[in-house]
Amino acid sequence: MDIIQNYRLSNIFARVLIAHYKVRLSTNLDNLMKSLYDIALTRIDGSQTTLGEYRNKVLLIFNAASQCGFTPQYAGLEALYQKYQARGFVVLGFPCNQFGAQEPGSDEQIASFCDRQYGVSFPMFSKVDVNGPNAHPLFEMLKQQAPGLMGSEGIKWNFTKFLIDGKGEVVSRFGSITSPEKIEQHLVNLIS
Repeated sequence: MDIIQNYRLSNIFARVLIAHYKVRLSTNLDNLMKSLYDIALTRIDGSQTTLGEYRNKVLLIFNAASQCGFTPQYAGLEALYQKYQARGFVVLGFPCNQFGAQEPGSDEQIASFCDRQYGVSFPMFSKVDVNGPNAHPLFEMLKQQAPGLMGSEGIKWNFTKFLIDGKGEVVSRFGSITSPEKIEQHLVNLIS
């Protein structure tokens, strides 16, 4: 190969690299520009919505399971919702079967369980994955904005909770062991 051929190949290679990185940069910018409120969701009854429905509200989003040792937290979450919903606070539950297969039921069965056992009236959504290649985009964004212990992003268990302010920013992340009652003061500071 002579110098001219090397130059041509280098030039072609450079153009391919530039095109590749332009696409990646564009995709990353699109993801950054997407707000929490743009993420598509499926309610537990199968209807579609986005978090835009809850714009300007303080949100507590969590992954749920009906056969978990933390399942009684539904009662505390419902109590917080009842106490503060008139002040712009909403609890949003997302069933997940990734931890010990503790949410094996269908969406219909989960909705019935939540109503019958805990009188849940806050919005519940269709079962999702919160970790791994099929993780729901909402939980991907929440984990990026509020990493867990020592910077880890992965959700460790059921009833991990994310507190979001009225501007759509993740303010805090709480592990499974943190009861709804211990979160109350944090949310009161946001709705006051």
